[in-house]
Amino acid sequence: MPTDFAATKALFDLPEGVIYLDGNSLGPLPKAVPERLARAVRDEWGAMLIRGWNEAGWMEMPSRIGDRVARLIGAEPGSVVMGDTLSVKVWQALASALEMVPGRKVILSDTGNFPSDLYIADGLVRTLGEGYALRTVAPEAVAGAIDDSVAVVMVTETDYRTGRRHDMAELARIAHQKGALLVWDLAHSAGAFPVELARDGADFAVGCTYKYLNSGPGGPAFIYVAPRHQARARPALSGWMGHEAPFAFDLDYRPGRGIERMRVGTPPILALAALDAALDVWEGVDMQDLRAASLALQDQFIAGVGAACADLALATPRDHAARGSQVSFRHPEGYAIMQALIARGVIGDFRAPDILRFGFTPLYIDRDDVARAVETLAEIMRGRVWDRPEYHRRARVT
Repeated sequence: MPTDFAATKALFDLPEGVIYLDGNSLGPLPKAVPERLARAVRDEWGAMLIRGWNEAGWMEMPSRIGDRVARLIGAEPGSVVMGDTLSVKVWQALASALEMVPGRKVILSDTGNFPSDLYIADGLVRTLGEGYALRTVAPEAVAGAIDDSVAVVMVTETDYRTGRRHDMAELARIAHQKGALLVWDLAHSAGAFPVELARDGADFAVGCTYKYLNSGPGGPAFIYVAPRHQARARPALSGWMGHEAPFAFDLDYRPGRGIERMRVGTPPILALAALDAALDVWEGVDMQDLRAASLALQDQFIAGVGAACADLALATPRDHAARGSQVSFRHPEGYAIMQALIARGVIGDFRAPDILRFGFTPLYIDRDDVARAVETLAEIMRGRVWDRPEYHRRARVT
């Protein structure tokens, strides 16, 4: 039975009159989240106090919810665990992967990767020293740059600026052929379109949940380790929650079994409760239906903006296979244009130096929303509405 996206839209608390095209940066509030948080605070933390770790199942939440996320990214049961931030999970994956490829010291990434991932990789190789290095090439050149010196290939599947999508299965094939491991960042993939980690040969993957999975600002990240690697992947961040027996309080670290070893510190229970409720929206959603609907909305937007706004240059690939779930346009005054749009209730965001970025999530965006967004953008461009002082003042977050 086809997914009913009108029904999923009704599950979100969307402000009246707002067209929200920024779920690729921060997902909107699912209606079930406030009550779930209230129960976690009132009935669990409030009434159970520390007994909540046992009686409310807090200790099992990172793995239980990890299995819920695993379904959306094509991962095996018992291969995903929640906790910490995406930056921490990137560091964990890179450190473990590097150690698993002895004799090689190069992390290969691309210049279109999210800067935070590159910062983490650069910091890690500086800490390791002894010839370790981060090497970056153009996104289109990654496959050809994988050679016998590369230990780990680290890429974000979907370019955060343009929406260009890597062929991850092909990168995995080439990396493995060359003796390297592959770390996927799914920040702009999980919940955006079907991901098949197990089928496509992923070694490690990481991702956040506050974008397409709608867990709320600062929501917990996840890490995936392929089952074939779990016994070998040494957790470089050997925190007590990743210990085989945390409450034995041994002075020596023994890594936990399977994916549990990738836990670090105390899990953020309230944030996990919010994510747990947000994931209920996905029950009954077919990922292939989601992908088809997303592409249809994107195509509608691209065609509409292309016809009405000649000054905007499409930065996103037209080829469906090479595109994630966002559409980006370039303009020298992109920041001001986006502020004018936001002031009129169409919310996207801006990425330096000149990208206007729009996310398309069929869970709560429909064709009428897209038509209104195109009309509003066209009005702003025709009348140069963006060219007002208040729209040029830069805020701290763009």
